[in-house]
Amino acid sequence: MEGSVLSVKTDAAGAVDQGSATMTGPDDTSSDALLAFILNSLEEDKAEDVVKIDLRGKTAIGDYMIVCSGRSTRQVVAISEKLSDRMKQELGRASKLEGKGSGDWVLVDTGDIIVHVFRPEVREFYQIEKMWMGGEEPMPRPIS
Repeated sequence: MEGSVLSVKTDAAGAVDQGSATMTGPDDTSSDALLAFILNSLEEDKAEDVVKIDLRGKTAIGDYMIVCSGRSTRQVVAISEKLSDRMKQELGRASKLEGKGSGDWVLVDTGDIIVHVFRPEVREFYQIEKMWMGGEEPMPRPIS
């Protein structure tokens, strides 16, 4: 609860509106703000061929998916770990890492946004962007 703020609505007489208390804090980052934070982190760590896929209205697993590459297993793991660490330190938001042991494909689950960090050969093999685009939209271009 550290760093969180409890806001309570009151009426004109100053009486507390029952059920109006809401928590706001580090975990309440909007998807768009979180997306910008993640893209900035990936850029700082020299992730390559970063592609953003909008999942809103397509699935309930998240609002966005980001797919990117690292040049080696070491860089793939480093990009993923640094993203997770930055989110914890700067946003107070925990994320889950999967695949860190092999370093070929690491998934970072931030809740609203899923980040896939691949080695280029593994990314080419799975072609995850094509699977989520479903042929209805042109392939997304890497973000410059």
